[in-house]
Amino acid sequence: MQSMLTGSTNTENKQSVSAVQRIERGLLEEIGAGELAPGQRLDEAGLASRFGASRTPVREALSRLTAQGVLVQGEKRGVFVAEYSREQLSQMFEAMHEIEAACARIVAQRLDFLSRSEIEAAQAGCVKAAEAGDRTEYLRANEAFHQAIYKATGNPYMAEIASEFRQRTGPFRAKKFASREDLLSSAQSHQALLDSIFSKDAAAASKSMRDHMAVSFLETLKAN
Repeated sequence: MQSMLTGSTNTENKQSVSAVQRIERGLLEEIGAGELAPGQRLDEAGLASRFGASRTPVREALSRLTAQGVLVQGEKRGVFVAEYSREQLSQMFEAMHEIEAACARIVAQRLDFLSRSEIEAAQAGCVKAAEAGDRTEYLRANEAFHQAIYKATGNPYMAEIASEFRQRTGPFRAKKFASREDLLSSAQSHQALLDSIFSKDAAAASKSMRDHMAVSFLETLKAN
């Protein structure tokens, strides 16, 4: 009997952990794509219904994201998407400049066929969404594009750090995409970046990413 109870408990724990990870990943994607705005309150009951889970894994996922600084605990009850001042955004983008430039440099040196194919597929998704003027889909494709570059470094620690900054700044960067022309311009800038990375010139790839991030930062500040 004890063995049966233990097995049941272990199964429930695994299901709970799986639900927590699913909710955490889903919220990170929505925040990174700007679908959840800075300062937006996250309702436990609403999230539980939307993700098809109980409040326990929702609460755990919110706790994890709060610990990461992606969410913040309000003065009163509730959890909110983090908001940042212009100075804080500037500091984050300064760090992003260095990390993303390093990623581009490393990818130019290590790029293999599979990684190149994944990056090209992500870029194709960006172009398709931009041409359709689909802002929501473009934001998701844009995140996938940068994540593909991080993955291509072959360094999961660097990829994790780069991803964290993108998640934190996602809602702010999303505001710069106000029109179809903005989406097309962004997709075109990706191609220039890829040309540098695919050339296997590490210095050129690093500079191209710095230029790309500098433009992104200035547009983000204007939009916020």
